[in-house]
Amino acid sequence: MTDDRARVLIERLRATDWSDDSAAYEHATSRALLMREYLRRAARWAQAYGVEESWPFSDIAEQVAPEVRTPSDVTAELEEVLVGPAPSSLKKTCRGAVRWAVLRSAGRELPPGLPDDPYEPLLLMYERGGGYFVEEFINLNGAMLRLGTVESNLTARPFLTLAPATLDALDAEGQITYYAKTGEGHPTSSPRGIVRRRIDDGQAYDEAFTRDLHWEPTECLRLHELGHYEGDHIQITEIEAAAFIESTTKKLTGSR
Repeated sequence: MTDDRARVLIERLRATDWSDDSAAYEHATSRALLMREYLRRAARWAQAYGVEESWPFSDIAEQVAPEVRTPSDVTAELEEVLVGPAPSSLKKTCRGAVRWAVLRSAGRELPPGLPDDPYEPLLLMYERGGGYFVEEFINLNGAMLRLGTVESNLTARPFLTLAPATLDALDAEGQITYYAKTGEGHPTSSPRGIVRRRIDDGQAYDEAFTRDLHWEPTECLRLHELGHYEGDHIQITEIEAAAFIESTTKKLTGSR
């Protein structure tokens, strides 16, 4: 029987525009976060199986269950899809992701405590603007990332909020700093809201994430700096901002 998970994944790859430069720049922030999360997940698997030398762009299923192979018809279809994309390490991750889908469909039990879907962040990154090139840094055509080591990526903070709406909300032009609106009963882990300051072409834009689930101009940061706003604004990371955006979206839309 044809592997349905693998077929779905191949269709995702087929639909990916590998040379969409405008999308790569538009989604530069989320693509960088997704690549970092893939590197972290891949490092966890590499360490667990003692194959750190194969990190980061590898076939993880080869270590978990080398006897599980991608069916020949699925492989042939995949290779047709991979005629254009580069570099070779990108193609390796696509083959690895399809083989991982085959492994999961086979019902193989995975070691506890490891990411059960190591390739999903990378697949989402591909869908949001194509691939990458490895030079001195990882070039995402809109963002540059330092590769680091297995050890440094093992200690990276997990980025688990992968919903498309959350990723879209993180993407914006300019240098961005996020702040949590805190106060009594609302620590940084559960703020009343979040705001961001974008610096673009020397101009500052202050925006709040609203109940309408998008960013709107706000004066609260400026008023806080002038001492005219109750509560506090604590700087947070983009990963913390993403967690707030996703939880708020689920709460207001009733989605899971």
